[in-house]
Amino acid sequence: MDEWRRMGAAALGRGIAAGDIDPVALAQSFLDAAEAHPAAARIYARLTPERAIAEAEAARERARMGRRRGPLDGVPVSWKDLFDSAGVATEAGTRLMTGRVPDRDAEVLARASAAGMVCLGKTHMTEIAFSGLGINPRTATPPNIFDPEAAPGGSSSGAAASVAHGLAPLAIGSDTGGSVRVPSVWNGLVGLKPTHGALPLAGAVPLCARFDTIGPLARSVEDANIALAALGGPSADLRGAGLEGRRLLVIDTVVMEGLEPAVSRSFDAALSRLDTAGAVITRRAHPALGEAYDLSGALYTAEAWAWWRERIEADRNALYPPILDRVSAGQGVSAADWIAGWDRLHALRRDFRAATAGFDAVICPGVAITPPKVAPLLEDAEAFRLTNLKTLRNTRLANLMGLCSAALPFGDPGCGLLLNGAAGRDAALWRLAAAVEAALA
Repeated sequence: MDEWRRMGAAALGRGIAAGDIDPVALAQSFLDAAEAHPAAARIYARLTPERAIAEAEAARERARMGRRRGPLDGVPVSWKDLFDSAGVATEAGTRLMTGRVPDRDAEVLARASAAGMVCLGKTHMTEIAFSGLGINPRTATPPNIFDPEAAPGGSSSGAAASVAHGLAPLAIGSDTGGSVRVPSVWNGLVGLKPTHGALPLAGAVPLCARFDTIGPLARSVEDANIALAALGGPSADLRGAGLEGRRLLVIDTVVMEGLEPAVSRSFDAALSRLDTAGAVITRRAHPALGEAYDLSGALYTAEAWAWWRERIEADRNALYPPILDRVSAGQGVSAADWIAGWDRLHALRRDFRAATAGFDAVICPGVAITPPKVAPLLEDAEAFRLTNLKTLRNTRLANLMGLCSAALPFGDPGCGLLLNGAAGRDAALWRLAAAVEAALA
């Protein structure tokens, strides 16, 4: 059964379909592994064994009768602890929500269950999902797969750790500025961020609803793609995907600046591989991108503060100070500035669409830096702030410009790349991601 923990979600589903894997034994193997893992308490906020076994038993019966509901029927999955789960605490990584037990599942969790997926439990995350580092001294900081002293990436930190450490074959997280893709890159996984609005946010604890998206973290593009299909999101037929003649744009503004040597080296090596595989790579600047980044602070913090302020004002000491400082910055944003900021961002998005039309994707390094050590960041609030901003810089491109995005690991540990596609072109981007994955293998 140990080999099951190294298999991808799609392969496990095929094993169930072939009668080679019993869904109950599969679920129990992951539950047992999670119980026994030395870092289990830092990865899972809570397991849901009764639900998992009940769902696995139903999946086993469907498989026996030839009535499987899809390729992931009977396959276990972990859930970031901001997706409501009926009768089980959902606390969004914060003491502000300690003991919060919803009475119904989030819409995406309900869809997953209807597709036969088996809920293993809820994974730890950054407080209120408002940091890309994955560091949470209030609840738990999950371990990075490459370095136990390094940050795991966030805010879907436990989601990434559950897959990377073999405690789930698939995880579902959320992405507001990079929260699926940063931990994917830093833990050697694939992360997909669909176009905003492609999946319903009902029952997901919000951060910034106008930026919040839901996406999978997985071992492969295939696994992530079929996970999106099971959730009712945009998915693609990946067969026959190739790179010959595909046009990729490297934007030298913002996202290519100040890269760590390992990141730059890994990205250059990836471009070389893609060029050899037949992709056409173009480089150019887009100066207006800097203005969009300048707007982002006010837009993010104001919306986050609007939703969280009552809870924060009731217990300001509950939040780790750097997170409190970040969300509290929204208090100073006027309604007029927020509206004007969104109007300007919409205009910048239109300009970006025009500038990138004709390209299959905008490509850039996944994260500008490799995973930093946790201890120095806990000791220095300003270092925490600056490192967090740089961590989220490249992934935030897709959120700001309203794009779909795929993160793929490549190169040195903790390095990878992003493929960013036009809004609504998710299926085309997933096919391109599969071709890129094959070229980089």
